[in-house]
Amino acid sequence: MNKKAKISMIMLMGTLAITSCGKKETTTIEEPQVTETPSEEGQKAAVSNVLVIEGNDQMQFSTNELRAEAGKPIKLTLKHVGKIPKEAMGHNLVILQEGTDEAAFAAKAINAKDTDYIPASEKASIVAHTKLLGGGEEDTIEFTVDKKGTYNFLCTFPGHVSMMKGVLIVE
Repeated sequence: MNKKAKISMIMLMGTLAITSCGKKETTTIEEPQVTETPSEEGQKAAVSNVLVIEGNDQMQFSTNELRAEAGKPIKLTLKHVGKIPKEAMGHNLVILQEGTDEAAFAAKAINAKDTDYIPASEKASIVAHTKLLGGGEEDTIEFTVDKKGTYNFLCTFPGHVSMMKGVLIVE
């Protein structure tokens, strides 16, 4: 190794040593407030007919499992806790009838921009849905599910369904 290369290596190593030492800055990321208990291994979401779920700018719902009691009115609030407007990062929550092909529904929803990504042709496949929200907005819907079962929910904004989905378990 020639003298210039050795000096360059020593300078590089010195620079790395200096920049990697000292006080490290930490960034605090505020986690979204979760009203409904998230589903984790060994932990079950609480049964409640007053449900709150949040969507954020990272294309995530605050939980992927909601539980409610059959035959009683359900009040569900979707809060978009991000800051990006709905044209770029819109969120909705669509609860599908049992047995609905989620992928086929989402494929049709992509082409339903004029109706906030709720395809009119699939109205019979929908139990309930919120409106499309931008950052800082929220929407509350009320509906009743009489039949016990597991109902898929998803965000139909283009590209979101891969990360923003879950189940409503009606007991």
